[in-house]
Amino acid sequence: MKNTLTIFVLFLSTFLFAQETHETEAIKAAVKTQTDTISMGWNSKGKVSFLFNQAAFSNWAAGGENSISGTLGLNYNINYHRENWDWDNRIIVAYGLTQTKNSEFVKKTDDRFEVNSVIGKKGKNNWFYSGFFNLRTQITKGYRYDTDENGKEIRMENTNSFSPAYASFGPGVLWKKSDDCKFNIAPGTSKVTIVDSDLTLPNEEYFGVPEGESLRYELGMYASGYYKLTLLDNIVMENILNVYANYLEKPENVDIDYNVNIVMTINEYFSTTVNFQTIYDDNAFNGLQTREVLGLGVNYAF
Repeated sequence: MKNTLTIFVLFLSTFLFAQETHETEAIKAAVKTQTDTISMGWNSKGKVSFLFNQAAFSNWAAGGENSISGTLGLNYNINYHRENWDWDNRIIVAYGLTQTKNSEFVKKTDDRFEVNSVIGKKGKNNWFYSGFFNLRTQITKGYRYDTDENGKEIRMENTNSFSPAYASFGPGVLWKKSDDCKFNIAPGTSKVTIVDSDLTLPNEEYFGVPEGESLRYELGMYASGYYKLTLLDNIVMENILNVYANYLEKPENVDIDYNVNIVMTINEYFSTTVNFQTIYDDNAFNGLQTREVLGLGVNYAF
């Protein structure tokens, strides 16, 4: 619970800081909202990116391990605006690999496939009556790594394609100032966890799914926030927060997924990208999971 509060406060602090120190961006967002209202029908935009990291050492006294890694990503938005209706859809795909000199295995650094869809009917001011659907899963198998009695590195299959997969959906209310600033809360959310039954473990230790089964159903409260702001002329920060509490079992153990993307644009095609993600889900791991990636990116927008 403390981890949940810490990350929520971090997200909220970022939001409030931006509101106080970036008045110009607020004005731009207001103008953009008016433009979105005027622009009816379907509109879409997306970006394909390739993030590259490399390290090489030769006779380096301090030590080091040669490595090379790359991440291919797709971020695509398909939105619909019609009078009192908004329908926002986002597809996120990312897959990354790394190879180090002293390991015989190519290892994953990222593996995501995510679909977010929120439809809303206009209410008062910036409020909408909403319904949402979210799907999160991975593309390929995942492994845990260890060493055998001879010190040789070995790996054991831990996850699979679409195992786990999380599908969440439910009615709620949406507060939307612009496409770059919105918050949705759904107090009656159904969440389904899908796994490969062959990988399940006793005592529901495989993502909370009972041994020999492939599904776990939960009913709870889901909230999601999205805020994108410009820190400097060429630096953009994107905050994505997802929170879920299961009414049926341990509602105090709130699942969180907080993602921060900072993009420092060099020119039309090149940028430096910092991605930080932290997850708390005691069905998967009893503690904070964190991931951080920094590298030079090649981008193509369409």
